[in-house]
Amino acid sequence: MSRVHLVGQNQLMLLKNGEAYFPRLCADIDAAQHSIYLETYIFFADETGRMVADALKRATARGVVVRMLLDGYGSAELPQSWLDDMHTAGIEVQWFRREISPFTLRRSRMRRLRRLHRKLVAIDSEVAFVGGINIIHDFDGRDSFKSPRLDYAVRVQGVLSGEIHAVMRRLWGVVSWVNFRRRSKEIRRFFLNRVKHAPAPGITLVLRDNLRHRHDIETAYLNAIAAAQHEIIIANAYFLPGRGFRLALIQAAQRGVRVMLLLQGRVEYRIQHYATHALYDQLLGAGIEIYEYQPSFLHAKVAVVDGQWATVGSSNIDPFSLMLAREANLAVQDDGFAGELRASLLAAIADDAIRVGDGHGVKRNWVDRAFASVSYRIVRLLIGLLGYSRPGM
Repeated sequence: MSRVHLVGQNQLMLLKNGEAYFPRLCADIDAAQHSIYLETYIFFADETGRMVADALKRATARGVVVRMLLDGYGSAELPQSWLDDMHTAGIEVQWFRREISPFTLRRSRMRRLRRLHRKLVAIDSEVAFVGGINIIHDFDGRDSFKSPRLDYAVRVQGVLSGEIHAVMRRLWGVVSWVNFRRRSKEIRRFFLNRVKHAPAPGITLVLRDNLRHRHDIETAYLNAIAAAQHEIIIANAYFLPGRGFRLALIQAAQRGVRVMLLLQGRVEYRIQHYATHALYDQLLGAGIEIYEYQPSFLHAKVAVVDGQWATVGSSNIDPFSLMLAREANLAVQDDGFAGELRASLLAAIADDAIRVGDGHGVKRNWVDRAFASVSYRIVRLLIGLLGYSRPGM
């Protein structure tokens, strides 16, 4: 049973994997009275997708306004029959950049690679969910994987839920405007109803977009790393930080901070996977501990610093999340919440991960190192072609 942590005027509940997340989400959807906003990168047509869709349809049958914003790439495989069924039930569905072209690298077209990677839900401005869990079954479906993806989300109940609701409602309005679907009443709300919320003590919603918050998530990480005195634990699915981020971790290790990275051990996207390996020698040489998660895919995007500061969200530490996608993380300053996440990560490291480095795990030969170097250069080249490389990347 997940613990409830009181942080400021908010109750936080850490949810590990879909096994804990989806039953809690559907229970809150069934309790909704006025509105539900849902944003996700992947909405997959499987048993989990059906469970969530059915809960949303029950909500519309009670008169609840249900609005769902799906990423046009991540949810591209959602069948039209499912969309028709949702529309018939009264669920409003919009797409974030649905049409993309894989046949051109012209910079004018690269804006289409800016994805909606946030995983957010807001219910009645009273309850919200923030994390990295997509609407998809926990298990990958491969016979060799006996464990679910490792991932986390946070259930928020309190004043911050209103801020999350406002953020989601605003993006819904922006996408509606872009798609020329806004009625005059919605236009007035979009321009006139921009409510500013006072920051909640101990907890912050940190966004990444292409306007006012381009570097907020990366800055939150860097500030926490710079302030670390004893320990940094980062679990991240796609870890390819820029030079500045790597330097911050190395400097922390040099001043005596124990730095542990829990990274992907299974190959999901080959180029990204091996590009990360190109950074291993530098990080290991600085005394940073690297562990690779083995039972299944690691999908978490979380961190804990000194057992006091924690972040849970959708943002990977790679150029695509930090420079292109819309992301959302929670940053929490609370011993109880951070301690629960820390204990979960340490258990995963001890029970389900292999340490990388001299005397640990499997030594990499020259072929592995060469492939890692080529993969890293390919990613750097792609970022350069997109026109998004900057000092420190």
